[in-house]
Amino acid sequence: MDIKNPIIPGWYADPEARTYEGKHWIFATRSFTEYTQQMNLDAFSSEDLIHWDKHEGIIDMDAFPWIWRAVWAPTHIEHGGKYYLVFASNDIQSDNEIGGLEIAVADRPEGPYRGYLGKPLVDKFIHGAQPIDAHLFKDEDGTIYLYYGGWGHCNVARMNDEMTGFIPLTEDGGEVFLSITPEGYVEGPCMIKKDGLYYFMWSMGGWTNGTYRVAYGVSDNPFGPFENKSTILERQEPIAEGPGHHGYLHLPDSDEWFIVYHRRIIGDAEPGHRQLCIDRMRIGNGRIEPVVMT
Repeated sequence: MDIKNPIIPGWYADPEARTYEGKHWIFATRSFTEYTQQMNLDAFSSEDLIHWDKHEGIIDMDAFPWIWRAVWAPTHIEHGGKYYLVFASNDIQSDNEIGGLEIAVADRPEGPYRGYLGKPLVDKFIHGAQPIDAHLFKDEDGTIYLYYGGWGHCNVARMNDEMTGFIPLTEDGGEVFLSITPEGYVEGPCMIKKDGLYYFMWSMGGWTNGTYRVAYGVSDNPFGPFENKSTILERQEPIAEGPGHHGYLHLPDSDEWFIVYHRRIIGDAEPGHRQLCIDRMRIGNGRIEPVVMT
């Protein structure tokens, strides 16, 4: 398969990738340095990972009157015949501001996504984690976990079956959000399960520059601990720098894995200039090999 990077023109970031009924989907941030221009999300669909159709403005923003800036970092899951989109809003800096992680629902992957709760899903700083950068992970038993967090802290919580909130992780009901922050974690969590092992990945460095990169850890359960094993995606001259905040795709027929990420042109100092890319990822036996950017 001859994938050409970047896969689509324009500035996009924070891709989450999914496959539904044989079609591949990428949900992405409209990448602007000025957050008030980031007021919706776009999706892209493809059957071959080469030719992509654009689905613009997938959220019905009328249902989110409290959002005034910074719609970004989507994650996505199918559950019970519905499609759920979780995304960050308003880049809140304290518990006194409205916003955080939002949830919306649609009947089709391309939307339109309608407001689901009439309020944010997570709107407070818990265990020091800014409520941004969500990643929905469905385990083999159907349990859906929400990994999220910025400002160097990562939490995990278990979604309830209605996708309206969370089920406590402990029998006494006391632990709803568990801190699982690995060494070097900054933001952008992502989880893969393969052959009974949980491969947890995250972004390190700074998103506005070439230091952005991806590391990973492995555990036999979804809560870790996840020791930082190594960096698997980072600046590679002369291709690109600042790769990170990624998702993944798996082609089960050929057992091929792909990392879907954004990256920067080397030396481009404009923070918003990020491009969507796909490259092969070799994963298994407790290891993820370093990704070669193309």
